Amino acid sequence: MATMIKGIAASSGISIAKAYRLVEPDLSFEKKTIENESEEIKRLHRALDEAKSQLQTIREHAEKNLGSDKAAIFDAHLLVLNDPELIQPIEEKIKTEKVNAEFALKETTDMFISIFEQMDNEYMRERAADIRDVRKRILAGLLNVTIPNPSTISEEVIVVAEDLTPSDTAQLNRTFVKGFTTDIGGRTSHSAIMARSLEIPAVVGTKTATKDIQNGDLLILDGLTGEVHINPSEELLETYRKKQQEYEAQLAEWAKLVNEPSVTKDGKQVELVANIGTPKDVEGALKNGAEGVGLFRTEFLYMDRDELPSEEFQFEAYKTVLEKMEGRPVVVRTLDIGGDKKLSYLPLPEELNPFLGFRAIRLCLERTDILRTQLRALLRASTYGNLKIMFPMIATLDEFRQAKAIFLEEKEKLAKEGIPTSDSIELGIMVEIPSTAVLADQFAKEVDFFSIGTNDLIQYTMAADRMNEQVSYLYQPYNPSILRLVKMVIDASHKEGKWTGMCGEMAGDETAIPLLLGLGLDEFSMSATSILKARSLISKLSQEEMNELAEKALNMRTVDEVIELVKKAVN
Repeated sequence: MATMIKGIAASSGISIAKAYRLVEPDLSFEKKTIENESEEIKRLHRALDEAKSQLQTIREHAEKNLGSDKAAIFDAHLLVLNDPELIQPIEEKIKTEKVNAEFALKETTDMFISIFEQMDNEYMRERAADIRDVRKRILAGLLNVTIPNPSTISEEVIVVAEDLTPSDTAQLNRTFVKGFTTDIGGRTSHSAIMARSLEIPAVVGTKTATKDIQNGDLLILDGLTGEVHINPSEELLETYRKKQQEYEAQLAEWAKLVNEPSVTKDGKQVELVANIGTPKDVEGALKNGAEGVGLFRTEFLYMDRDELPSEEFQFEAYKTVLEKMEGRPVVVRTLDIGGDKKLSYLPLPEELNPFLGFRAIRLCLERTDILRTQLRALLRASTYGNLKIMFPMIATLDEFRQAKAIFLEEKEKLAKEGIPTSDSIELGIMVEIPSTAVLADQFAKEVDFFSIGTNDLIQYTMAADRMNEQVSYLYQPYNPSILRLVKMVIDASHKEGKWTGMCGEMAGDETAIPLLLGLGLDEFSMSATSILKARSLISKLSQEEMNELAEKALNMRTVDEVIELVKKAVN
């Protein structure tokens, strides 16, 4: 049995806590003939009582944290559990056919599910899904296995999962979840990005975490080195407690820079801003000394819901962020859904290559109703702060022009309705498609700014899916080809008097920062937890020397040569 597994350090920090497996249990069983029917019916009722008690707890949590409309789902499940028309046929089957409760439950519920699914009434069809969920919970009780529910965690834990979806991570309670580790994923997977915005350590891509770790195992999670220690010795625990203290001391040292400007040692000033996913993240951004928001990922406002968010709901979210940032710049990215981010209520076509498919601006220019609602909400909120809007996944000038035209139409409509909007909103684009970087000189004449999305730009340039561990070696932020594209974009914007930011993970990477400084990047947008460390690093660098460093890097042949060059120059 492994006592240490290695993965990718995805979010800094060290945690020591018990494991909580967020893994779907095995609910398979065999049909059995039983001797004692009354004992089997008692087993069934024990499982029913356990399911009721669990659902009651989940319902209370949902009401408290998500509101009564979300809690109503569990009321429907409780009704199913108490329905004699479902329970009696199961009991009858156990008695007459002398079969185990698991088999009787499955046969009976299959029949009901089939009946409900064939009905014309949508409400009745939805009951089939309720029966499925309830059956899963009763089966778990009969088989003595646990169905995990992250929202009900009430003690300090480290979550162990195959992967975490954006909605899983949105449910994690920061008070109790002290870190997580997954079998799959990389530094740029959404679970890793969310861990950094939640400010909890994470180790991803371990391949075997769910196989090697049991519920309740004591874990040391080292988000600095990518190691996970399972049931460590007292000696190792002591070593890590000291390491934890040293890391806390380092954080305290960086914290002194919270109100300082981001300036090189020879006086060049840049902007260090935060990537956020929800209005709640603003607090962490300000606490970490962010000089603005460089990327507000608005898709999180669309997730964990049953329908598209209304204009009013979005307006309140944008207004909150702009007000809290008190005049600092806030760059909001319009809806970027598709690829690995899906919405249950917005079915997208199944695609062989979803990352290269119908997503982001492509979807929004097709479903202009979604884009118009979002732009109206943003325009209405624009009077409460310093708003900048950027469109994701722009491949052609025509796409930007179409999006801008819709923006101007909505602005005009609001003016006619007598609703004030700001006249100083900058409109920019994400540069994440190589063709856009190559044509940056033409785009720079029409956009107000660029923000380079390196997570996608790298995977598209290297033709290497960033979620595929087999080709993860090709995710090379410092490859000279990537550096040349970045330089093309920055130079094109400066020539037209515009600015360029970067909101991909590369912006907060300590090997990349010296290079990006030398390439002339104006704004570095990163996870809030990376800002103070980056500010400390920048204060020790000379702009003039970094210019020379970048010039040399552009003429290197391999990524290893570039890394070696930076190491020698900076250390």
